Amino acid sequence: MTDVSLADTLNLETARIEWSALEGFFARGVLLRVGPELDLITVAVAIAEDRRDPVAAWLEQGQLAHVSDADALRFADANSSLWAVVVRPWVLVQEQTDSAGAPTH
Repeated sequence: MTDVSLADTLNLETARIEWSALEGFFARGVLLRVGPELDLITVAVAIAEDRRDPVAAWLEQGQLAHVSDADALRFADANSSLWAVVVRPWVLVQEQTDSAGAPTH
């Protein structure tokens, strides 16, 4: 039996999902946006392991935040597909960006 790390498990549970399927999570206030400068899996692992220092720093710097109303409107208008992973009670989402840092939809 091989040991599978938490990062590997979360990576396997990460998928692209349409914004329309995420709207209910947004309405419940459990949707967190991970900035493009961060690695989605690294953030998910830190939250799952309750590593408060990096999470607090990301929150303070705005690199991790609740999805705002403006974000939600932009995602809906663009019919965005986002990378998502569940770390209960949160659903973390991240836009895929091109090499210039512009969101791809």
